[in-house]
Amino acid sequence: MKNRVEILAPAGSYEVFLAVMNAGADAVYLAGNMFGARAYAGNLNNEELIKAIEYCKFHNKKMYLTVNTLLKNNEINNELYDYLLPLYNSGLDGVIVQDYGVMKFIHESFPDMEIHASTQMTITDSGYADFLRKYNVTRIVPARELGLEEIRDIHDRTGMEIECFVHGALCYCYSGLCLMSSFIGGRSGNRGRCAQPCRQLYQCEDGRGAGYLLSPREHCSLEHIGDLMEIGVDSLKLEGRMKRPEYVVLTTAMYRKYVDLYDKLGRTDYEQYLACHQSEWQEDVRKLAELYNR
Repeated sequence: MKNRVEILAPAGSYEVFLAVMNAGADAVYLAGNMFGARAYAGNLNNEELIKAIEYCKFHNKKMYLTVNTLLKNNEINNELYDYLLPLYNSGLDGVIVQDYGVMKFIHESFPDMEIHASTQMTITDSGYADFLRKYNVTRIVPARELGLEEIRDIHDRTGMEIECFVHGALCYCYSGLCLMSSFIGGRSGNRGRCAQPCRQLYQCEDGRGAGYLLSPREHCSLEHIGDLMEIGVDSLKLEGRMKRPEYVVLTTAMYRKYVDLYDKLGRTDYEQYLACHQSEWQEDVRKLAELYNR
């Protein structure tokens, strides 16, 4: 049975937040000036965060805050509560976390706050997902390395909301758990300051030449929208908090177009539509590929 799916878009600034809302996003994920995994994005100040929450409430949209870095004890004890309190009181829909200490603290301090388990928690099975319920985790973002049947199994066994990355950059390391940036440049990806060493040129030791040997191509799941909806995925997540506004706007609009088509037509008629409109489909895929391609 297909599921009514959420299109979850990234926003690296308040202007991009408004743009993706107008492009058809159902929800947005973004960071404030603390604890976000994209420290070098524009991000939003506290006033803009509250304004964004109010906008979402008015337009029946949702906003999720990324608190998805690894925190130090003094940050959890002295900064996290004061940072989240005004946002919680304003009606923030949820927080995305990867740190167990952060998860436990938010659960105890803000018991009504929805917690979403980041892909960096490397959730690969239903037992792990089910374990997180006691911390009020309502949604999981599975490890990006999972296949459709593995995702279906987690959904069917737990009944928890599933949010899957479907478009954008991929990290070379397993579910983004990378230490290369820390070792090479002293900038920790787990503190939101990845220097992206995997995007650089490397020379093979055997002399076969240089190349972008560690840089994966962009991820595009547009052709798998139907499969994802059928297995019960609740949210299609687009990557791009550090990309240009036109990137996130076009990807949001494109996924909105085909999710709505599938939702309206159903699987059989949707596949027939694509077969009869191959030139339109190929042009849309081309636009996405040309918008950003490593």
